[in-house]
Amino acid sequence: MDKQAIKERIEQEITKTESKIADYQEMSSPVTPDDAIGRVSRMDAINNKSVTEAALRQAKDKLSKLRHALLQVDEEHFGVCRRCGNNIPLMRVVLMPQSPYCVNCAR
Repeated sequence: MDKQAIKERIEQEITKTESKIADYQEMSSPVTPDDAIGRVSRMDAINNKSVTEAALRQAKDKLSKLRHALLQVDEEHFGVCRRCGNNIPLMRVVLMPQSPYCVNCAR
């Protein structure tokens, strides 16, 4: 796979991740005490909000890493594991372009 195809894949992931972030931001709106939803339902809503906020943080982190990877695609070291120096398998680069490590070093 050439670098242009990898760039396109990263750009697709960026678009998908930005969409997820927008969804998570909408879903993590505050639970107002004025809503007559009942105590148990309110507790569920607060718990769901916490889970959504964690997913939002992870999505923002992934987006940051994807944008960094997009800037690095043309660099000579792109696709080389930062820890061991071996080439990262092509499928891992395509599926997880934000990861600077091979599978073994990522564990």
